[in-house]
Amino acid sequence: MKRIFLFLLTLAVSTAAFAQTQTLYKFTPVRDIPVTSVKNQASTGTCWCFATVSFLEAELIRQGKGEYDLSEMFVVRGNYRDRIFDNYLRQGRGNINPGSIAHMATKAIGKYGIVPESVYDGISYDSPTHNHGELSTYLKAIAGASVELKNLSPEYNELIESLFDIYLGEVPETFTYEGAAYTPKSFAEKLGFDDMSDYIELTSFSHHPFYQKVPLEIPDNWDHETLYNVPLEDFMDIIDNALMNGFTVAWDGDLKKGEFNHGRGIAICPEPKDFNEAIKLEKAYPDRTVTQEMRQNDFERFQTVDDHLMHLTGLFKDQKGNFFYKTKNSWGEGNGDLKGYLFMSRAYVQMRAISIMVHKDAIPAPIREKLGI
Repeated sequence: MKRIFLFLLTLAVSTAAFAQTQTLYKFTPVRDIPVTSVKNQASTGTCWCFATVSFLEAELIRQGKGEYDLSEMFVVRGNYRDRIFDNYLRQGRGNINPGSIAHMATKAIGKYGIVPESVYDGISYDSPTHNHGELSTYLKAIAGASVELKNLSPEYNELIESLFDIYLGEVPETFTYEGAAYTPKSFAEKLGFDDMSDYIELTSFSHHPFYQKVPLEIPDNWDHETLYNVPLEDFMDIIDNALMNGFTVAWDGDLKKGEFNHGRGIAICPEPKDFNEAIKLEKAYPDRTVTQEMRQNDFERFQTVDDHLMHLTGLFKDQKGNFFYKTKNSWGEGNGDLKGYLFMSRAYVQMRAISIMVHKDAIPAPIREKLGI
């Protein structure tokens, strides 16, 4: 999330570069799960919301409830409202940058409800795409002023809501969708999103005990939520079990420079000796064998950080039998024939994942029993 704008600036690549990737890797599906269309977060740090909403839209398809296009910016608005209050209570020491992680989207939906994109597109300013530069600047100024004044007056709350109305648009108290009237809360209830407790967030780091809920010490976990901590083998078993059984996965991790190339539709985790050459994709290099200790070491050295969330939608194999995860990004339909998707190798997911969110039924029964879910 913190480096998202740098990656957006380097998004455009040539068709020839993409074709080079396809020459080296031939992907065939093991399981390819139906999901909704690729969206574009544009100039915002809201990947956490786009990835999680995409995940929830896929859940609706999986449950036979149909295909929906839900409003990311309605969720972002609720998140902003909560985090600036959190920042106030922390006397200005909270996190009011745009980034969050998956559970903050499900929390906001559980608290405020949800609306379709057609009801609330979140753009009420002169821009064809999302752009939160000014909004974030003014938001930080108002949040800072409230801390300095040591007061959340009625005027303060009116000012915050007016700022959201100006940039994101006014939230309708009621709306009509497919001939029926709803509030945001009743629409969430219709979708089965009034209770989000079925959605489980997990991580895998050895500085905390396994099979317990533990803190995740990353800046974007600003509400200090605890996550289930499992060994790396179980972490990957959960992802694989989910995908093989028709569940998708919301993935939070690092877009590691030299390993991740969205424009060419690939993310790999080569051996250190191959690091500078492998991502050029002039030939295929083998992935590393990733261990729990390697993950932990890179996390503690800040070589793996949480700067982006994406949506794992399928399990594929290359021509050598290596597993790759089909991944839906939120940067629009760029990067050649993949149109907004990429393939992350198994080793890359093992090494660079920070956390995942899945439906609880996607977790293998023996692991669920250990977690007490």
